[in-house]
Amino acid sequence: MVPPIDLHDGERIIFEGHPSWRATLAFYVQGLLAVAVIAVIASLVSSAGLGAAIFAGGAALVVLGGFIKRMATVYSITNQRLRIKRGLLAKAIQQTRIDRVQNVNTDQSVLERLLRVGTVDFDTAGTDDSDFTFRGVSSPSRVVEAVDRAQHAATAAQPDGPRQL
Repeated sequence: MVPPIDLHDGERIIFEGHPSWRATLAFYVQGLLAVAVIAVIASLVSSAGLGAAIFAGGAALVVLGGFIKRMATVYSITNQRLRIKRGLLAKAIQQTRIDRVQNVNTDQSVLERLLRVGTVDFDTAGTDDSDFTFRGVSSPSRVVEAVDRAQHAATAAQPDGPRQL
């Protein structure tokens, strides 16, 4: 199997994942409510059969859309870099070297804590890219631990040990 990330020499994947399905729960609820409203209106204007067909088709599209959106986002942490890939047809890739990560912050609302999902935000040295964020990840503490392991692995791999700035 070909890895979804082109690895450099000596690079190994420490963490790879997608946003959790629990993080897209709000998308599903809002989409299904909108489809239900449209189906009820169609039932009142035309027939119950049309309303049921609209609801079934709309619900399938909402579920499929949420699944594709979730699977089209891949978060990767290696011993050399952080990477976010978004998109299926059109792709956007954002990456930074692991040694440029200065701060790792997590954020979880009460609902996100109940769903065991959250956001991990990375502050990187020398960049204006203020939005390097893994959104909707399951167990954000695992992501923070993976970054810590990657930073330790990168430091240990340096020929002279840790560098002084």
